[in-house]
Amino acid sequence: MPEVLSQTLSIPGLGWMVLAIFLAGMVRGFAGFGTALVALPILGQYVPPIWTIVVIIVADLIGASLNVPRALRDGQPKDVGVMLLGAVLALPVGLSLLLAISPELFRYIVSIMALIVPGLLMVGFRLRRPLTRPILFGAGAASGILGGLSGLAGPPVILLFMASSRPVAAIRGNIMAYLFGFALLTLLVLWPQGRLDLGAVMLGLVLAGPNLAGNMLGAAIFRPDRERLYRVVGYTITAVSALSGLPLWD
Repeated sequence: MPEVLSQTLSIPGLGWMVLAIFLAGMVRGFAGFGTALVALPILGQYVPPIWTIVVIIVADLIGASLNVPRALRDGQPKDVGVMLLGAVLALPVGLSLLLAISPELFRYIVSIMALIVPGLLMVGFRLRRPLTRPILFGAGAASGILGGLSGLAGPPVILLFMASSRPVAAIRGNIMAYLFGFALLTLLVLWPQGRLDLGAVMLGLVLAGPNLAGNMLGAAIFRPDRERLYRVVGYTITAVSALSGLPLWD
């Protein structure tokens, strides 16, 4: 174990990964999402695709855990459960696709998706229809495929809720609870497949501290009446991270 830890601490780009995971945690703490959107484009520059997903899962499960009780109180757990059902059925499809693509293509997918989501929300994309169970299930299934392929499970769910007319606190709670549940599901799927590399798990544990600190800071400054400010900050950090993760700059 000490040898694995020393190898982890010597990984190139660790400082940038610590900064990215801290900022990602801060965005997640006040917006309810952002860990993967912010951190994955940076992590993808230094570690293999399957590692990035494991690292995000481990760091996020620890980092976001303190905010889950509030998320469940503010959100609608039944709706979250419907989406998770769709996700668990579709997740293996996404993971199969992940193992078939190159690291460079993985980075393009992650960065492009991280740009599309805030872009759509910033231009005012809104959903006029009520969120029925089939719609929730479909969003969960889309999230499962995308999350398995790129580690970005959030975009379909984020778009669905943030484009709805639900209160800010409920939107934040639903997204946060869903992403925490999805991380658990992914862990349970990867474990029997032998995909939980010890080095990736150790890196996730190392980054869990900065992620937890970011989550606590983000949650402490969350105020529902400052929704516009939080969205602008979250979108900006996500966009900068996505642009920096494009292989074009290598």
